[in-house]
Amino acid sequence: MSDIPHDPAPPVPGPRADRTPATKMLFAMLIAAMLAVPLFTVYLLVYDRQNQSKTAQSSIAEGWGGPQVVAGPLLVIPYLAQTTETVSEGGKQVTKTGTVWRALSLTPDTAEITSEVKPDTRHRSIYEVVVYEARNTGTARFSLPADLSRYGVTREALALDRAELRFGVSDARGLFGAPPAVKLDGKPLDLQPGKGPRETGGSGFYTTLDASMLAAQPFTVAYDYQVRGNGSLALAPQGGDTTWKVRSAWPNPSYQGDLLPAKHAEGKDGFNAEWRVGNLALGRALVSTGDTEPAQITGGEMPGVFQARVNLVTPVDVYDQVNRSVKYGFLFIGFTFMAFLMFDLIGGARVSPIELGLVGAGLVLFFVMLLAFAEVVGFMLAYVIAAGATIGLLTAYSSAVLGSRLRAGFIAALLTALYGVLYVLLSLEAYSLLIGSLLLFAALAAVMYLTRSLDWGGRKIA
Repeated sequence: MSDIPHDPAPPVPGPRADRTPATKMLFAMLIAAMLAVPLFTVYLLVYDRQNQSKTAQSSIAEGWGGPQVVAGPLLVIPYLAQTTETVSEGGKQVTKTGTVWRALSLTPDTAEITSEVKPDTRHRSIYEVVVYEARNTGTARFSLPADLSRYGVTREALALDRAELRFGVSDARGLFGAPPAVKLDGKPLDLQPGKGPRETGGSGFYTTLDASMLAAQPFTVAYDYQVRGNGSLALAPQGGDTTWKVRSAWPNPSYQGDLLPAKHAEGKDGFNAEWRVGNLALGRALVSTGDTEPAQITGGEMPGVFQARVNLVTPVDVYDQVNRSVKYGFLFIGFTFMAFLMFDLIGGARVSPIELGLVGAGLVLFFVMLLAFAEVVGFMLAYVIAAGATIGLLTAYSSAVLGSRLRAGFIAALLTALYGVLYVLLSLEAYSLLIGSLLLFAALAAVMYLTRSLDWGGRKIA
């Protein structure tokens, strides 16, 4: 026989030793942390779809009229004012006097306006926007103040026959239907575009009139005009005592702006609201000899202008609800992973990290399906569809992974309870933090109880 030594045969690899419970827990936490990336991606997707919805709504309402702000009427009377200036001529200071035309602005002593708002919804593809037609009728009473001299103006200097009555409409494209009608003592006045008050950025219409009777007694004007807009209707009150009444068949108003209604009532047939505003609340005098040029609008707001505004809101914004539901994504992942781990550590079922990752992917996919269906069929039905599909998928998969239909039934019951609780959390916004914290406390207590005898550094229960 040969004396050449032979290499010993390589050992046959045996089965891989089981990981310790602590290692399995760390793997589950690592996978859950990695799922933060797709969850954040879903959050960005909701934000992007919401921006697309706003762009589509603006496109639908284009040409109809934007959120409308109405103001006026405002009576503007030219007057001659003396000016004095000192100039240098030939090395000497010379004082010169002259006259210039200026404007005296009078707001009404009392103003009453009623807005009948007729809402409608316009659709394009899966998007919709609330638009409206508003008929504004009202009266305004003007008078010359008894203390006019306080403002450096005399009655003799007023050119009452060249007065202008100005009305403001922030988006004049919305004027529609019969031409606006303005009457003085029952006599209609001719209207011209532009010269709106500063509260509407100069947009609106005006009329010239002979206000000579104002020197002897007050007068009242009546007006009637219709505007189209979308989203909201606002009034920029100006008078000494302004009353604004709004009636509409829209059942979901939201009262915004700087001034809230004195009284209001809402129901399934619509709403009624009434504002009562005085010039003391506005912090402005009834008479002004200052700047009458339009104010600059910045970011949709008019600095120094008070508004009473009503928004015709859509009662359910699916994007806000989906966005809120995504924030509870980790709650779903944590509860579900913990159930699988308990079956692994205590029940004897082997669950690999890959299987946990697939379960997590299914949980994340729920939110994508919820967003996709909510845009088409509404949030409630979309929630039922997405939750049912996810529960069915994960139940069937867990039956194979856990090797037991009974255990899969537990997973199905857990997911059903989680989706039910999430819907309650989304409905009860004020108590969502309280309910969520109680759920987490209960889950932690259950885990601590079930693992009280577990040797985290070993492979079995002591």
